[in-house]
Amino acid sequence: MSDVAAIILAAGASSRFRAAAGDAGPVTKLIAPLGGMPLVRHAALAALASRARPAIVVTGHARAEVEAALAGLPVAFVHNTDFASGLASSLREGVAALPPDSKGALIMLGDMPRVMAGVLDALIAALDAAPGAQAVVPVFKGARGNPALITRALFPAVAALRGDSGARALLASAGSLVIEAPVDDAAVGFDVDSPEALGGGGAA
Repeated sequence: MSDVAAIILAAGASSRFRAAAGDAGPVTKLIAPLGGMPLVRHAALAALASRARPAIVVTGHARAEVEAALAGLPVAFVHNTDFASGLASSLREGVAALPPDSKGALIMLGDMPRVMAGVLDALIAALDAAPGAQAVVPVFKGARGNPALITRALFPAVAALRGDSGARALLASAGSLVIEAPVDDAAVGFDVDSPEALGGGGAA
């Protein structure tokens, strides 16, 4: 285990996905099936298989359905009543729910199902090796991906975020104190934005 937590952002309304899926689609893409289980459950299982603890899931839109999709898993739920205002509000809720001894948190997206525990642990290891860093990001073939690991030094900046500002804004503020961790996994750049993406696009 480690003193780095995982925050899984699962509050969004999935507007583009739902528009593409039509009336027959799910109320949120996060419960759409992929490999026999809901999309968001993949992210939660990766967090739980990693060194990160605790795993906190921030809900919003379709709260009951997302919680049901994660039934039986030892995750903590935090509900964001202001989810419609954008990503920043969910990030604030997640950080506010962290234990006081957490030195950092992996900011995971509920629609990135291919990210495995090994990537999460690699980010934690990179932080352990660079105690002065304020954040760690995975890099695949020269491109930064998700999730980002932010440290307690950036938590005050989270409180100032608004709208859809998220980890990217925090990384910009950290500047040279961001560590890039090379990973051999395209999953850090794959998210599900459309029903077609559930058909297998991105990383294996």
